[in-house]
Amino acid sequence: MGETEDERTAQAGQLFETFVQATTCKGTLQAFSILCRQMDLDPLDYTHFYSRLKAAISSWKVKSLWTKLDKRAGQKVYNHGEACQGTKCLIVGGGPCGLRTAIELALLGCKVVVIEKRDTFSRNNVLHLWPYTIHDLRALGAKNFYGKFCAGSLDHISIRQLQLMLIKVCLILGVEIHVNVEFVELLEPREDQSDSPGWRVAIRPSDHPVTEIDFDVVIGADGRKNTLDGFSRKEFRGKLAIAITANFVNRNTTAEASVEEISGVAFIFNQKFFLDLKEETGIDLENIVYYKDNTHYFVMTAKKQSLLDKGVILNDHMETERLLHRDNIDNEALRSYAREAADFGTNYQLPSLDYAVNSYDQPDVTMFDFTSMYASENAALLREKHGRQVLVALVGDSLLEPFWPMGTGCARGFLAAFDTAWMVRGWTQGRSPLDVLAERESLYRLLPQTTTENINKHFEQYSIEPSTRYPNLNSSVIRPHQVRHLLMNGQEHSYPVERRGPSRRSTNFSSTEAVVHQSELLTWCQKQTQDYRGVEVTDLGSSWRDGLALCALIHHQRPDLIDFESLAAEDSASNNQLAFDLAEREFGIQPVTTGKELALEQQPDQLLLVLYLSKFYEAFRRLPGGHGGEALCSCFLVPLEVFLETCAPLAGTDGELQENKDRSMASLLAKFEENSSSTRLHNKGSVRKATAPGLGGSDTCHFCLKRVYIMERLSAEGHFFHRECFRCAACGCTLRLGTHSFDSQQGSFYCKNHVKQRLGTKPDAFKKKMVSHATMHFETTESLSDPSLIQSILNICFDLLCRVPFQSEHNGVGTSSSSSLSSSRATNGLPAAGPHAPTSGTLGSWLRRGQSWPWLAGRAVCVLPGRVMGHVCETASAVRAHLSSRSEDYVFLCELLSLGLGLVSCTPD
Repeated sequence: MGETEDERTAQAGQLFETFVQATTCKGTLQAFSILCRQMDLDPLDYTHFYSRLKAAISSWKVKSLWTKLDKRAGQKVYNHGEACQGTKCLIVGGGPCGLRTAIELALLGCKVVVIEKRDTFSRNNVLHLWPYTIHDLRALGAKNFYGKFCAGSLDHISIRQLQLMLIKVCLILGVEIHVNVEFVELLEPREDQSDSPGWRVAIRPSDHPVTEIDFDVVIGADGRKNTLDGFSRKEFRGKLAIAITANFVNRNTTAEASVEEISGVAFIFNQKFFLDLKEETGIDLENIVYYKDNTHYFVMTAKKQSLLDKGVILNDHMETERLLHRDNIDNEALRSYAREAADFGTNYQLPSLDYAVNSYDQPDVTMFDFTSMYASENAALLREKHGRQVLVALVGDSLLEPFWPMGTGCARGFLAAFDTAWMVRGWTQGRSPLDVLAERESLYRLLPQTTTENINKHFEQYSIEPSTRYPNLNSSVIRPHQVRHLLMNGQEHSYPVERRGPSRRSTNFSSTEAVVHQSELLTWCQKQTQDYRGVEVTDLGSSWRDGLALCALIHHQRPDLIDFESLAAEDSASNNQLAFDLAEREFGIQPVTTGKELALEQQPDQLLLVLYLSKFYEAFRRLPGGHGGEALCSCFLVPLEVFLETCAPLAGTDGELQENKDRSMASLLAKFEENSSSTRLHNKGSVRKATAPGLGGSDTCHFCLKRVYIMERLSAEGHFFHRECFRCAACGCTLRLGTHSFDSQQGSFYCKNHVKQRLGTKPDAFKKKMVSHATMHFETTESLSDPSLIQSILNICFDLLCRVPFQSEHNGVGTSSSSSLSSSRATNGLPAAGPHAPTSGTLGSWLRRGQSWPWLAGRAVCVLPGRVMGHVCETASAVRAHLSSRSEDYVFLCELLSLGLGLVSCTPD
């Protein structure tokens, strides 16, 4: 006997409820398979699956879920599920960010396939949720799948529970989920024929049906160990901070429910708590957090010495990798350490602290350095082969690892998912690939800066369109020509990797060090040194140990500086030091180590070498013919013939003529800034004191003559030094940048209280020192070689200086002495100010003020012209100093305008 309609509806509702209440990944997929089979639904029919599922299940329990999903799918940006219809997308990884991306692509109308190499959701750690993330998940029906979701003031959820919610939404929207499938590589199209396979993927198992699909979009969401090619990563590392995470079994008893959570407590805010913890247990923490979810989740930051004392870390090492290697950790001591801290943190209220089990069937406790974070250099790229294109992108931890204390992982991951879906929409609808990539990279630059405070507060307006989420959005920070290297079609591009910055560059090469990609830098170095004896550059590390490659790089630009044939590979220390000294003296490129140290290292620090070689790249790459030594160090101005050659218009249409003029002017300005930068660096380096023999000038402390590393050094007046060494030469007090004075003759730094002691107490001594110092300076200038003229100028300057309060040589902070003020008051007929000045009663003071106001008013009128003249003289002195220091800039600007205005005036209408 056939089933009645009511029975069929009841059965469908019961099957769907089983699917909703599933608590494991396998159980969810199994319940969904049974539901589709019983309701005769085809999950591969992604365009109609959701509408047919909704028609088949109409029980009152699911109506609220359909309402929420319909509201989301009804947003204009999705175009009723037809915005990207027919686009095939593969997502590698079934984490929260990958599944959230899959939901957005499914709403756009894409065929979405998610592959995950595991078949269980076993991550117990708890995620902190930003307010917009809570609103977003609620709009997807989170409360329907997990009734406890963010109940009351809770703002967190376990990763496992979040994955279960999102995978159920994905399945409802027609997303294909394949578990126990591991991504291997992206396969290029074989032939240039319309019926040949397009971009496919190699996976394990190799006979899986996914291997037969031609994908248009591939998105990596497989975490820190990203498996997609084309995405180089950079590491951000701070001072060592050791985090411990621990998950204990939550039996959901009344006693456990009564224990209060610890949303986050740090030592500086509750010192008594941490001091008591250390005294009672010997555990020394910086902070601790306790969240209650499927498990009792604790995360804490422990001090290294405390871990050593408790036997958690067996041996102390300077290198973080060796320190936290599993062979150097006592796991039993670690479990005891975390249990003691959790017990004390909850005031011993949890009845039992039994560890939950992780995916390896081990107690779920982990220790790691959370200050080591990775970020991808770019967010997306486009590959093209035989006329077939595939858009490749990253989301989640593959794109940007979160900083744990800020709880940014899920929030920024979801924002990146929305941005990626917006990129796919634009690309599918026919926008220029370069425009799409440029917009995506612009949004990626914004992602690390997002916080709960600087995103839009109207969460109900959020969509994949960036302007709904980012206030004051500038989506053109990166221009299309700056992302040409992300358009990969198998041909070598000569486009430099550029990033948009301020309208005027910094005058220091170090500001552009991070701009050069390592692959581009390596290719450039190989071309510069390819024909030199004994030089074979294969990497940015060991190939540079013997110094020949560095010398070849300099010899290629300035053959007159080095006799390359006389160099021997065995004398690597001398070769390196020769290259370092020449680069610093001739080009203003400061060394990052010494020649001896570089030669002794079996595997040189690649980061330091990239930093150093990128300075050569920036110095030489724009110079005509690749030779730029003279332009870098001989003069500041660009010669007129070079300017005319650069600005010579090419034959073509009016539009081409104007474009060539724009490029020529931009090129000239670039040369101007580069030459300005190198000249200032060269001049700055010329005033340094000689350092100890064998030590590079840039890595030697000016005070203690010991090595100073890049991350710990300060710089002032052309000198490098340790932060703790920056002290006044007179009193030894610690100085701060901007509040010091520098004696260039003695090479000494002073605090502002001892400036007077340095210059002498008498004005005549100051005048004599200023005259001798300035005479030495002006004698090197042809236009001011007359001694009498020098003396006249200095007399005028000294008279002007005597009219205004004395200012320190460096920072302009007034340092008039109290004695001069007292003498001034005495001269003007006023009582001397000081601790022994006579005092008077209230009545006497009132009578004195009443009788002396005419005298005070007359005095003010008399001294007014002198004060005005003093300010005028001070302003004139400042203007003169500015014009003197920037004279070459203004001369060049006049030449630039005189020639540039001529070009503008001859532009055809």
